[in-house]
Amino acid sequence: MHIDARQLNDHSVIEGDICIVGAGAAGISMAMDWIGTPYKVILLEGGGFDYDERVQDLYAGKLSGQKYYPLKSCRLHYFGGTTGHWAGFCSPLDEIDFMKRDWVPYSGWPIHRKDLDPFYAKTQSILELGPYEYDMAYWQKQHEGLEPLPFDQNVVYNKMWQFSPPTRFGTKYKDTIVKAKNIHLYTYANVVDINANENVSSITSVTAKNYTGKQYTIRAKHFVFACCSIQNARILLAANKQASKGLGNDHDQVGRYFMEHLEIISAELWLAESSPLKLYSWDFTTKRPRAELAIQAKTQEEFKILNGTVSFSPLEAARKRKPIIEVWQSDDPRKNGENLFKNFNKKYTPEELEQMKKATSRAYQLFTRIEQAPNPNSRVTLDTEKDSLGMPRAMLHWELTPFEKRSIRKIYELLGLQAGKAGIGRVKLFDYLQDENDTSWPSFTGGGWHHMGTTRMADDPKQGVVDANCTVHGISNLHMTGGSCFTTAGAPNPTLTVVALTLRLSDHLKKVMGGKSIG
Repeated sequence: MHIDARQLNDHSVIEGDICIVGAGAAGISMAMDWIGTPYKVILLEGGGFDYDERVQDLYAGKLSGQKYYPLKSCRLHYFGGTTGHWAGFCSPLDEIDFMKRDWVPYSGWPIHRKDLDPFYAKTQSILELGPYEYDMAYWQKQHEGLEPLPFDQNVVYNKMWQFSPPTRFGTKYKDTIVKAKNIHLYTYANVVDINANENVSSITSVTAKNYTGKQYTIRAKHFVFACCSIQNARILLAANKQASKGLGNDHDQVGRYFMEHLEIISAELWLAESSPLKLYSWDFTTKRPRAELAIQAKTQEEFKILNGTVSFSPLEAARKRKPIIEVWQSDDPRKNGENLFKNFNKKYTPEELEQMKKATSRAYQLFTRIEQAPNPNSRVTLDTEKDSLGMPRAMLHWELTPFEKRSIRKIYELLGLQAGKAGIGRVKLFDYLQDENDTSWPSFTGGGWHHMGTTRMADDPKQGVVDANCTVHGISNLHMTGGSCFTTAGAPNPTLTVVALTLRLSDHLKKVMGGKSIG
């Protein structure tokens, strides 16, 4: 069922069993998981079904620290959320990502990879992926010619990626949500406040507004915030009339540990003989899985480095591309999307596709995607400026450290040694990595629009905002989900894990609800 909140009477009261705030990948996935249950699910989306400039402007904010993309345009504010410009890269987090690593401060999730495996498997179909198989040997049996580089597998391994079409949730699942009898989707319902009971141990309602000037009250037994990392933190911090520091922020943890995947060109691989590197290349026609090089957990521990992966692009083509951080600098995400994806959206002839399949090269540009170390100073706070609905705007301070740069350098030193030992060629570091004492970052340093942290998961409320079940510490019926709950970032793109983590929370809530509904 769909209701346009702009058409509701002012001060309307909406009641349900569960209220999900945000209709992106996380919110829609959770809502679909409750279809056919005896519960009334309220799904609130701040925008409509299409881009609306007045709604998108609510995401505008200020930046400091490391250069970043405009906050207004790095997330999409309508039904389907940022899956509207998602590229579709999927791979699960590694076991080491969940572990407490003594060389990575603030690391260690209160859950393990095995706790997410059943939900990763369930997520595969939602994202229109293949089987829950990320082992190279499996995919070698499905496709010919996927030969790995002859590196020592005890040091470097081949981490597999699958590719969603990509699934545009706003298109793919619109009818499913709208036609579901127990899912009540309200568009143009922006949550601007959270209301708790007297001792702030549970939430009684949330307040929503839109640009018509109308205001609504939504009551439920459980509230799930499935917004992006910046918005989840922003709404908790802004809900400060009953808790002066913001809800869930007794220990000043909300908004801290903002993480991005550092995405940056780093080196070149010059081979002794030309090779298509089919295992590592993008197949434009079948979008078959491909591998990226990754460092084994024991080697990460030996050299005290972060987790990252390396992908390949033919050098001649890669040199013609502008850095993404330069391309994506407009406040209009549509303009940025056109600039970024125009090459990927090119319509190739059958002859061109066949030629690309056979293409070989001796030189490849190496691209790094690496986790950002959890850093309490990398954070989201509130500005004094307010948006058109009266909400304080967000301020993002993105702060990197020498740890990330040292880790990137070591990864390529290891790859260079492997290439030399195997006799296949040489690795050439980019200039910014040459000097071990240089801790600065080049102008082309970018991120993947992968917002994580800000309401991180931890058993100790002094170290995080939510517990192992994504429930805000001290508030029994308030839950966060999505990238904001990540304790560490890992190397893979986060969408697969975002949905898996959400389905795990959904499973937990079903057990908590115990089969009772308000009717």
